[in-house]
Amino acid sequence: MNHLLIAPVVLPAIVAPFTIMVLRHHLSLQRIFSLASTLALLAISLVLAAQAANGTVQVYELGNWPAPFGIVLVLDHLSAMMLLLTSVLALAVVLYAIGSGWDNRGRHFHALLQFQLMGILGAFLTGDAFNLFVFFEVLLIASYGLMIHGGGTKRLQAGVQYVVYNLLGSSLFLFALGTIYSVTGTLNMADLAVRVRELSPDDTALLRVGAIMLLLVFAIKAAVLPLHFWLPASYANAPLPVAALFAIMTKVGAYGILRMYTLVFGPEVAATVGLVGDWLLPAAMLTLGAGAIGVLGSREIGRLVAFGAIASMGTLLIAVALMTPQAASAALYYAVHSTLAAGLLFLIADLVMERRGGAIVAQRPMAQTGLISTLFFVGAIAMAGMPPLSGFIGKLLVMDAARDNDLVWWVWTVILAGSLVTIVGMARAGSEVFWKSHDTSHIREAEPELAEDDSQPEQEDVAQTAPALPFVACFGLLGNLVLLTIFSGPMMEYTDATAAQLFDPSIYIDAVLRRAEQ
Repeated sequence: MNHLLIAPVVLPAIVAPFTIMVLRHHLSLQRIFSLASTLALLAISLVLAAQAANGTVQVYELGNWPAPFGIVLVLDHLSAMMLLLTSVLALAVVLYAIGSGWDNRGRHFHALLQFQLMGILGAFLTGDAFNLFVFFEVLLIASYGLMIHGGGTKRLQAGVQYVVYNLLGSSLFLFALGTIYSVTGTLNMADLAVRVRELSPDDTALLRVGAIMLLLVFAIKAAVLPLHFWLPASYANAPLPVAALFAIMTKVGAYGILRMYTLVFGPEVAATVGLVGDWLLPAAMLTLGAGAIGVLGSREIGRLVAFGAIASMGTLLIAVALMTPQAASAALYYAVHSTLAAGLLFLIADLVMERRGGAIVAQRPMAQTGLISTLFFVGAIAMAGMPPLSGFIGKLLVMDAARDNDLVWWVWTVILAGSLVTIVGMARAGSEVFWKSHDTSHIREAEPELAEDDSQPEQEDVAQTAPALPFVACFGLLGNLVLLTIFSGPMMEYTDATAAQLFDPSIYIDAVLRRAEQ
C-alpha cells in the first residue's frame, strides 16, 4: 500500500492537537507549524495527483482490513484533483490570515483550520459512506469555531443559524445512511454499487427513499435553492479569510453528488434513474438566478461575494445535474475555477473591509485603492464568467454540454442572464467602492459595521502598516486562475479522463474489492 495516501488526513490530525496542547500561548510557533503543515499538504497533494494521472485507482486499507469489512481510502482522478485544489486554497488562506493578523483576533485559529482541512481532505478520500458522514462532521465542527472567530453579535447570530441548519442536515444524513444500510447491509461505496445493482425491483422502494434523502443532504451542503438560506449570512458574517476557505465546502456537496450518483446510484440503476436530473437541474437554475439577483441587490461587500458564490454553485450544479460525461468534465473544470475565484473575492472583500468598512457606499479613498481595485476588477470578471479568464471557458463548456438536453434553451438563458446580472452587480459595487470614492459629491456616511467589536483602523495607519503577505495570497490565487486559463487544454484533458473514470464505476469497484475477491 501507498502510505502517502493517508498523509492528508493524518498530518493535520496531528498538527491540530499539537498546536492546542503545546503551542497555544505562542502565536509565532502556531503560524510556523500551520504554514509548514499546509505547505506539506500541498506537496503531498502534488505527488498524489501525479500518481493518479495515469488513471490507476489506489486503495489504502486501514489496519490492513480489506473492503468491505475495513475502512478504505481511495485515490482516483477526482479525489486527487480535489485534494490539490483544497491545498492551494488553504495555503492562500493561511498566508492571508498570518499577514493580516486575523489569526490573532480569537483563539485556536490555526488548530481549527487544520481540523477543518482534515475533514475536507478525508471527505474527498474516503471510500465509505459512513466515514463520509464522519469527515463531514469533523469539518463542520471545526467550521463552527472558525465562524465565530473574533467574536461579535452578528457573527454569533450567523454562527448559531449555521450550526442549527447543518445539524439538521447531519441528522438527515444519518437517516439516509440508515435507510440505505437497511436495504443493502453495507456502506462501503464500492460494495454498495455492487449490491444496489443486484437488488430486485421489489426491494428498491426504500432504497429510492434513502437516495432522495442523501441527495437532499448534498444539496444542503452545496447551497441549492431552496436549501441555500444558511449561506449568505454565514459567509458574509464569518471572518472573510475563513469564508474564503469555506468556498471549498460547498464543493464537498457537489463532490458527494458526483461520487454517489455515478458510482452507487448510476444511470443504469432503475430505482434511482432520473433522480438527479429531474429535481436538481431546475433547482440549480433557480439557484443561479437567486445568486445573481442577490449580487445585484447586495449593499454590503461580504454579502455580495456570498451571493456570487451561490450563483457559481448554480452554474456548477447545472452541469452536475445533466449527468453525462461531457457535463461532468465541464462541471469539474468550473469547480476549480469557481473555488479559486470565490476565495480570491472573499480575500479582496476583507482588504476593503479592513480599510473602509463593508458597506457598498462612496467614502473617502482608502489606502492602496489602486491595487485593491485592480484585484477586485479581475476577481469580478472571473466570478461573472466574462472573458478572458477561465470562468468564461467554464461557462462555455457547461452550455455546450447542455446542447442535447430538453431544457437547453432554459439553461442557456439562465446562464447568460445570470452572467449579465452578476457583472452589473459587481460593476455597481466597484463603482461605489472605488470610483465614486474619488468624487466628494457622492461621499456619504457608511453603514454600521456588521460586528461592533471589529473596529477599523485609521486610513493613515493602514497605509503605513499594511503588510505585503495578504497581497501575496491574493495574487497567488489570481495567478492560479490565469494558469487555469492558459492551460485550459491540458486541464480539460484531465477532467475528461476524470469524467470517463466516474462513468465507468467498474474501475473503482475492482480496485477497492480486489482483495476481498481473492
